[in-house]
Amino acid sequence: MIKRTIYPSIFRHLKAKEITIITGARQIGKTTLLKQISKELVQQNKKIQFFNLDIPSDNTYFANQENLLQKIKLEIGTKGGYIFIDEIQRKENAGLFLKGLYDRDLPYKWIVSGSGSLELKEKIQESLAGRKRMFEMYPVTFAELLHYKTDYKYESDLSAYLTIEHQQVRLLLKEYLNYGGYPRIVTEESSKEKRLLLEEIFRSYIERDITTLLSLNRPDAFTLLIRLLADRIGSPINYSTLSNQTGISLPTLKKYLWYAEKTFIIKIIRPFFRNVKKELTKTPIAYFVDLGLRNYSLGLLGNVGEAHNSGLLFENFIFQILYEKASNNGWQVKYWRTKDKAEVDFVLDKGFEVVPIEVKYQELKRPTISRSFRSFMEKYQPKKAYLVNLSLETELEIENTKVNIIPYYKLLELDF
Repeated sequence: MIKRTIYPSIFRHLKAKEITIITGARQIGKTTLLKQISKELVQQNKKIQFFNLDIPSDNTYFANQENLLQKIKLEIGTKGGYIFIDEIQRKENAGLFLKGLYDRDLPYKWIVSGSGSLELKEKIQESLAGRKRMFEMYPVTFAELLHYKTDYKYESDLSAYLTIEHQQVRLLLKEYLNYGGYPRIVTEESSKEKRLLLEEIFRSYIERDITTLLSLNRPDAFTLLIRLLADRIGSPINYSTLSNQTGISLPTLKKYLWYAEKTFIIKIIRPFFRNVKKELTKTPIAYFVDLGLRNYSLGLLGNVGEAHNSGLLFENFIFQILYEKASNNGWQVKYWRTKDKAEVDFVLDKGFEVVPIEVKYQELKRPTISRSFRSFMEKYQPKKAYLVNLSLETELEIENTKVNIIPYYKLLELDF
């Protein structure tokens, strides 16, 4: 069992009246998490009822609210309990269905999970405004993978492990850059089986989620779009070029990109500007939520360190770490680029403070600060900045900015 860091937050929310909703891509571990929660509740002598709408016999109880409530009362009574509903996206008008149940003020706590299409197809956000808390699940993080691969021996002192066993950590980094963090991929030892599993995940996403969700006549065009984005991670999105290469009209292309983000394939980040209007209109860039899926789409699975763009994969990896930290704190991850082609990989926008972060897929021997990095610091005068690399750890000061040069693994425990 992979311990997920999101688990305690979800379990704490069980005390709240609002519906607990867990959403994320297929096979990301939502069902496993629900079963883990239900098992812990049973150990606490709580009453639970578990429904999975992928199972036809369970689905029959969802013809209407009365049918479902009769089944719940039969199984656990009328004094209360925890009701789990997995794969809620299988229910038509799921948002309205859940709203009706919630508004009856019943003595039941509702815990629901669904794939990325949940929010899109059922418009659950609008239906359940003020009645729910959404938890988004993402692939296993690198820190979660490290704990799993070391049998949780260093949970209380991960920092020491990272520092002392940096060669072993480097091997695990290579594995993560190659195969990503889908739970079944992390727990599988065979490279061949990892490939087959990723093929199944990718095809399932295209054929079951996207083709159905968008009523696609040409799923190959959407697949091509994903592959083109995979080859250009961290690069500005050129809508016209992508439209020409895929044969998709500009309006449709932008819709596809929006759906690709909402179904947990990519994350789109926008440039950093002090002028909000410019920020919303300038070209965004895309990173992949899971590197294994990205590598599979290009036929590069298992070739990190040998294939091209390994540095961009490392940059995408750093983005994933930053995005998790930003999401937990209400910050935003952006990038910086000027007309003169000065650029900084990431800018952590904390609202009251900005933190520029440059990424180098190198074993730096001495501090190397680029002209672009200096330019950003001169213009915005941040209190601190970070240069993330493979091995070097030191610090220096440029004017009024403290520049922390750190190996990538130090980023895992950094609170900025």
